[in-house]
Amino acid sequence: MRLKQLAVAIVAVGSMAAVSACSGGDSGGGEGGGDSYSIGISQLVQHPALDAATSGFKKSFEDAGVEVDWDEQNANGEQANATSIAQNFASSDLDLVLAVATPAAQAAAQAITDKPVLFTAVTDPVEAGLVQSNEAPGGNVTGTSDLNPVADQLQLVKDVKPDAKTVGIVYSSGEVNSQVQVDLAKEAAKGMGLEIKEATIANSGELGQAVDSLGKVDAYYVPTDNNVVSAVTTMVQAAEKNKALLVGSEAGQVEQGAAITRGIDYTKLGEQTGAMALKVLKDGAKPADLPVETSDTLELVVNPEAAKRQGAEIPQNLIDEADTVIE
Repeated sequence: MRLKQLAVAIVAVGSMAAVSACSGGDSGGGEGGGDSYSIGISQLVQHPALDAATSGFKKSFEDAGVEVDWDEQNANGEQANATSIAQNFASSDLDLVLAVATPAAQAAAQAITDKPVLFTAVTDPVEAGLVQSNEAPGGNVTGTSDLNPVADQLQLVKDVKPDAKTVGIVYSSGEVNSQVQVDLAKEAAKGMGLEIKEATIANSGELGQAVDSLGKVDAYYVPTDNNVVSAVTTMVQAAEKNKALLVGSEAGQVEQGAAITRGIDYTKLGEQTGAMALKVLKDGAKPADLPVETSDTLELVVNPEAAKRQGAEIPQNLIDEADTVIE
């Protein structure tokens, strides 16, 4: 599978409630003796996409038979906590740090300069200030981007509801990654006869009110916005109440009640990041020389029953094409 290299942006909200979890191996410390290493994980917030990325990263080490002491911290969406965790990792005897989502990655990159930092689930590493370029990151930071195929996802609105005219998008004003996706959606919408109606939030508690402020729309689109995704059930409820198709940006959202998506497999993205980490730890590769990667594999995931609750019906050709059908 060919790996694409890319560059796009993200800034977001971060938070950390320290949840430390260790498993297996000797605590090899900074020198990482033999095939045993000590790795810190800073995850911005708990939701299916980020959980899958973290799980995939850890699985890559299990599959390689490499023992790891994991210092795993989960963020709860607080930037101050993400910063605190990064600072703790900076003073810890770790071989490598994984940062999951842009705000966590930004905090880690700012605090940690003397050990490798890999990121995943970051939309635009360059705009986020994580790398000099996607092709030649420079410094001690590299990883994988989850830039969405926004145009392909927006096309699903027309595929399912050909007469649709308006699409509502709610996103976080503080997440540059989300602004990037909204801008891409607006550009794609021009050629589809769609109007984008948008509203911004500062935290997930504002989501319900923001959705209401959009008024009547034919569909909603959920970007990979950490505040929105962590409260995606609010979007599901609005879609069912207003009979508006809900198009997600990744499979976890469809499992929770969105109707359809064509997106990245975050478990595989995490595994890909893990493979990069193994190159650093076992082969001596330098993050500065490892280009940022993203997967060119997209999966179509459909939830026909959810679509019906939203007043829509997924065409049979999309059901037949789907990689996963949620029953």
